[in-house]
Parts: sequence; C-alpha cells; structure tokens
Amino acid sequence: MFMKKIITLIAVCLCFQTLLFAQSNNIYKPAYLIYNAQCEIVSYSTMIQMITQSDVCLFGELHNDPISHWLELEIMKSLYQNKKDKLIVGAEMWESDNQLLLDEAFTDKFYDEAMYIESSKLWPNLKYDYLPLLQYAVKNNLKFIATNVPRRYARMVSKMGLESLNELSPLAKTYIAPLPIPVDLNEYAYKSMMQDMPGGGNMKMVNPENFAKAQAIKDATMAHFILTNWVSGSLFYHFHGEFHSAFHSGITYYLKVYKPEIKVKTISIVKQVDIMKLDSENLNRADFIIVVPEEMSVTY
Repeated sequence: MFMKKIITLIAVCLCFQTLLFAQSNNIYKPAYLIYNAQCEIVSYSTMIQMITQSDVCLFGELHNDPISHWLELEIMKSLYQNKKDKLIVGAEMWESDNQLLLDEAFTDKFYDEAMYIESSKLWPNLKYDYLPLLQYAVKNNLKFIATNVPRRYARMVSKMGLESLNELSPLAKTYIAPLPIPVDLNEYAYKSMMQDMPGGGNMKMVNPENFAKAQAIKDATMAHFILTNWVSGSLFYHFHGEFHSAFHSGITYYLKVYKPEIKVKTISIVKQVDIMKLDSENLNRADFIIVVPEEMSVTY
C-alpha cells in the first residue's frame, strides 16, 4: 500500500511537470486550473471531496463565462453522486417570490417549460447558462430554491434606505431576510462597493451607503433562504455572481451571522492572463479559486 502511494505521488508530480513544460512551450493550453487557499493546484476530485464535507457550497461565477456554467453543472452532478437526495440547490438568478413557479416546475401536473419561462422573471441568458441546471434538478427531484431578494425591494433600499422595508406588507416581508437586517459597511463587499462606486451619470443621485445596503439585503436574503432550507446532513449548493462570496464576505458573512457553526466552502471563478500562477489580488479569495484564461470566450 505504501509503495502504491509513492508511485501515485510520483505520477502526479510527473504530470504536473509535463503540464508546466507543455504550457511554457505553447503545446498545451488548459481551459482552467483549480487552486486551493494555500495557492496549490488541486484536482477536481479533491475539490469535490472537500466540498462534500461541508454544509454549504457557494459557487461564485462570472455571469458570461462558459467555464463557470459548465462547471456549475458538472459540480452539481458530482455532488449528487455523493449526496443523492441530501443535495439542495439554489441560485441568485431566481427571486424568492418566484418559488411557487419553481415548485410547480417539479410536478408533472403543472410543468410546461415554455409556460414556466413565459411566467417567470428570468435572466436573458437562462436558456443556455442556467436552464440546464434547473433541468438536471427536476430530472433528479432535487429541491431547487429561489434565494434572491425580489429586485424591486433592492431598488427601494438603494433609493430610500433600509428603513423603507418596514413599510412592506407582512406577505412581502416573507420574501426577504427577517427585519431588521444588520449591515456592516466595513465588510469587504460593502466597503469596496462604496469605494469603487462610479461618480458619473445617474450614479450621482445614489447614496453610496444605500447602494451598498441594497447589495447587503441581497446577500442577507440569499443566506436566509439557504439556511431556511438546509437541514443537518444535507449540502446546499448555491451559485451566484462571484462578488457575492468573494473573500468570504457577502453571503458567507451573513451565513455566519445567522448560524456561526455552519460549515461553508467557497468557489470563485477569476480570469487571469497567466493561469499558471495565482495573481496577488486573488490570494485568499475563496477556498477554491478556479482560474480561466483572460481570453476565454464569453456567452454574451
């Protein structure tokens, strides 16, 4: 057994050396590489093994990146193989007040794909980038959760502040995280938003703090619906824009606020000119940083 492990280790080292040599000689151009938090290149299977041991996996995608969307589905398939009916899926791209439509999509009586698409608030790149994820969940009877805050409530906060949410009806409040929603503007996600906020055009009329708080209620609401639907022993697999979980902020922050003991693993997709080493700005960005070439094609 010991000798077998040594042989396997040697084989892995040789493969990695071959990859480095091929890359330097323009023979081989990988579409992506996976790094762990220690800046080490790891295998897909290692990443899946580590994720399977967690309670929540947050996949931070680049919305127009084909590798993001391909891997989202592949990871779902791999997690399903490990967790079966203990896997729960959710996404930013579906708003919480559309949960009924999602639930109906899982029944033979109501399900009609064309009608579902016509009736729902869906992103324009649904057909090729997100519908395959929903179809896989339906096929395998996986619970699929619409986690994001209805966009109209985020706009209210952006224009009028968090206090405006108090005016919502009791029913409307069921679609957002419980009030009052705590917001720490020193958190990475919100502090960086205010610092990077453009000052021209219509943005001159937006209060930077309210702008960041609108982002915060999205993160808080997604965390709330993740935890509401998670049960002990299950794995909640959630996908969203990369910034919503970058540097363990955003959704991760609120998961820990609401349930400190929850075990979370994060994935970030980033683009780099050279994918053979991790750029300094991406260090500690996630538990697993998936790097794709800067020149990678886009879906829109």
